[in-house]
Amino acid sequence: MTGQWREETDGRRWWFDSGSLALDFAHTGALHDRECLTSTEALGSWLAEHVDTVKPGASDARLEDALMLRGGIARLAEAAWRTSTPAPEDVDVLNLFAAMPDVPPALGGGARQAGRASATARQALSSIARDAIALLGGPTANRLRRCDATDCRLLYLDTSRAGSRRWCSMQRCGNRAKVRAHRRRNASRADTALTRQTGR
Repeated sequence: MTGQWREETDGRRWWFDSGSLALDFAHTGALHDRECLTSTEALGSWLAEHVDTVKPGASDARLEDALMLRGGIARLAEAAWRTSTPAPEDVDVLNLFAAMPDVPPALGGGARQAGRASATARQALSSIARDAIALLGGPTANRLRRCDATDCRLLYLDTSRAGSRRWCSMQRCGNRAKVRAHRRRNASRADTALTRQTGR
């Protein structure tokens, strides 16, 4: 599942779907000015909400791993968006995590349980790393965009058919831009009408 609730500094919440599990993970702090993974509990909860079969809970070591992986993903995503060469250390971090066992896919409805009933935080981090490789190592890297709103600038995967999405979220930045444009047009019309009335 991709997407997560974001919280403004004034407490307002809005839904942001970056289009990628790896980008959502990077937006928990490395690509955002607000740290969301402040504890092992916060990491465990985030993983449980976003990766199938992961139970809440993570160790201090997993939190350290998560922050390292998240930083690597964020820097690689920025490099891909800028079309610049990625740092080899970040590539190594991503490849290291992706090489670990990930959360195996499973089809529900069977009579027997194959493997573990729940996945570990380490497996979840591997799944996130693999998602980042799929995103950044293929043609989707060319669809990375930065929100046009100057007060936002979140990175997201543009999955629109034409590849012309401009906003991280129509609910937030797109609507604000439309409201500003509407106000400018109305102000311009009012100025024009006033000029005609006064003859200046």
